[in-house]
Amino acid sequence: MLSFWNLEEEASSPTFTIVNEHKTESLTIYHFDVYRLSGPEEFLAFGGPEYFENGICVIEWGEIIESILPAHCIKIKFKKDQNNENIRYISVDEGE
Repeated sequence: MLSFWNLEEEASSPTFTIVNEHKTESLTIYHFDVYRLSGPEEFLAFGGPEYFENGICVIEWGEIIESILPAHCIKIKFKKDQNNENIRYISVDEGE
């Protein structure tokens, strides 16, 4: 759930639609899954960067389009533990 932004609906991955839109009273959250894109060109072709100016964008598999992400984006990376498949390590890079 995205209760952090007072959005109580469950946020599932938009794997087959590329982007899901979630509206709150004060903002819009765009949840992207770009796994199926071949690169930044496909993201540009459907006007993806326009979303950056219109709300909060959460992007799964963002490394596929990393070259066109805004400099001020926050990158959150998940890494599996080598010895325990149930443990994940999270790192946060706040960019510029």
